[in-house]
Parts: sequence; C-alpha cells; structure tokens
Amino acid sequence: MKSMGRRAEGERLERMRGSPLWVGDDFRNRHPVLPGLRDPAAPRPTLADFLCGGERRVPRHALPSSDPRSAWLQPPASGLRATWLGHSTVLIEIDGHRVLTDPVWGPRASPSRLAGPRRFQPAPLRLSHLPTPDVVLVSHDHYDHLDYPTVRALARHTDVPFVTSLGVGAHLEAFGVPPERITELDWWETHRVPGTGLEVTAAPSQHFSGRGLKDRNATLWSSLVVRGPRHSVFFSGDTGLTNEYAAIRERLGPFDLVMLEVGAFHPSWGDIHLGPENALKAHALLGGGTLLPVHWGTFSLAMHAWDEPAETLLALAGPLGVPLLMPTLGQPVEPRERRPVTPWWRAVDSGSGAPVLAGRQPEPLPGPMPWPAD
Repeated sequence: MKSMGRRAEGERLERMRGSPLWVGDDFRNRHPVLPGLRDPAAPRPTLADFLCGGERRVPRHALPSSDPRSAWLQPPASGLRATWLGHSTVLIEIDGHRVLTDPVWGPRASPSRLAGPRRFQPAPLRLSHLPTPDVVLVSHDHYDHLDYPTVRALARHTDVPFVTSLGVGAHLEAFGVPPERITELDWWETHRVPGTGLEVTAAPSQHFSGRGLKDRNATLWSSLVVRGPRHSVFFSGDTGLTNEYAAIRERLGPFDLVMLEVGAFHPSWGDIHLGPENALKAHALLGGGTLLPVHWGTFSLAMHAWDEPAETLLALAGPLGVPLLMPTLGQPVEPRERRPVTPWWRAVDSGSGAPVLAGRQPEPLPGPMPWPAD
C-alpha cells in the first residue's frame, strides 16, 4: 500500500543514525516525561472505545466555513496572517511569502480509503484553488499530518519544496516528491528557503512516529519555527508538554504567532499530546505571543466532544490574559489585531446545516484531485 510510505535506507539512514536522538534502532525523546502528565490509573482507549465510545465526538451540523481566496488577494497589513484550513493545516503569509503546515485534504487519517478516522469537516477550499506556497512543512509522519493524496497532488501539480523531520523524506519520495525538493532537519538545524528570506528551524517536541505496525519511531518528529525578516511563527506539530519549550524560547524566540495542538487529548496520552491546559503551559514556556489552536475541528481522534478543546481553552485562557485567535475555517486573521474571540462552535450543534447522523461521520466534499490510480 503506497500510502504507508517507505523506510529510509542508504545515505538517508546513515544521516539519521548520526543524530543524537537516534538510540539503538530508532529515535527517542531526549527528556523524561514530566511528573503528572500521564495518569497511570487511566487505561488507554480500546478499539471499541474508538468505534463506539464518547459523546458528541462529531458535530451534528457542518462547521462554519468560508472561501479565503478573495481575502488572499490583498497582502496582510501587518505582514503576518494565518488561515486555518482544518486540523493542523494552516496557510501562513509571512513577510511576503506563503508557508503551508501539515497539509491534509484527504478523506481519512488512515492508510486505507475504506477504513480509519474519516474527516467530519471538509477543507474550506479545494487543494487546486490554493495559491502555491513557497514551502510546505511536515512535522512528522502520522496520517493526520502526512497525507498521501495531498502530497501526491502537490508533487504532481506544483514545484513546491518540502521541509520536514529526519527520515520523513523517504515517505515523500515514495509519494512522488523529487529528492531535490526535500529538506530533512534534525532538531536545531535550520534551512533557508531559497528566494524568500525565510528560515525554517526544527525544534524539540515530545511525541513519536510511525505509519505501520513495524516502523514506530523510525522517523523523527519535530516542532518547527519559521522566521522572516520581520516576523516569527512557532508550530508545535504534535507534542506533549516538555521543558524544552523554554530552550526553544531562548534560542529561537520571541514569537509573533504560536500554533499549538489542543485536540485529541486523553489522560493516558499526556506525554504525547498537549490538550488545552498544557497548551497554555507550553505557551508560557515559549514566552507568549498570539495563540492559534490547531489539531481540532476536523477528525475525531479521541473520546472527548468535538468542541471540548475550544471550549476549555477559551475558559482557561481568559483569566490568564492569553491573546487567542480562534477563527472559523478559512477565515484569514492577523495576530497583531488581537480581536475578541467569538465562540462560533457553540452554535454548530444547534444551528442549521446538513445534519450528521448520530455515531457517524459525514463524507467530505469531493476533493479537487482524484486519488492516484497507482
């Protein structure tokens, strides 16, 4: 199954083995899990839990969404603008250039077209309608961040370069990206995107990797920092809370925009996912900046209600005075504006729109490009 990708070999594998994060036969998190992150009494969810457990895991109606293309015709007044396109996919306009994070337009976070987590909310525009980015960032190789049909389409129809973590380039090549368009980074390594003035630096995160049963931690996972001449953006990828965020602040901060994952959390996953409470702790360690929550509102990957990450984050951030950006899908927003948050998600389950049958997820709107026949 081509969607599963390919293992690294040859010179790529030798470079991976030279990383200080490579221990034995795979990558390892460098720092121990912080006390209290993982509840030892909380059993990990079972397959039955994923199939039938939890309440309100998908919305009853479609989420509000808008086509951002008309807004994109005008450059951001501040020089920095972000458009959330679903899950961890964000188009960042920074200092005259476009950066796309973890692009996922496919219908499932899965190697299969027929099984696995199916998105309950389509992207606000077709992939073919997206302006060509100057660079695509891929934080790690999990299916909800590295999407075969999306990468395949970008490889075939654009010349966009990819920057990713060590080893993930083997998957990208298997999906059709030419090797000369791939840059793989170890933590603290920096790549200058030609012709842009942008620098991308891989930084620590606390997570894991793998696309099959036998390749756990065979590739690296990273957070990513994008710096332009005037602005700086932090993107967490997937991570648990780690004190390494303080080192990121010291070496790469401050940040104008901080994008942190808030969804798909569980008491037994505290070492590998943030959730809203720990996202705010991570935000403080990073030194602040306007916070844009990601990794929610698209797939049901945990037992909690689909809107719990947003509701909890809003409640906790207010007393702390954390500046939040919580736009609807496809709504371009500039961190400098710091507008009051409108909790739009509260109207979804009681609002009008195409209903979702209880316990089921709707099919996404047809994508702009077919799945590759091969």
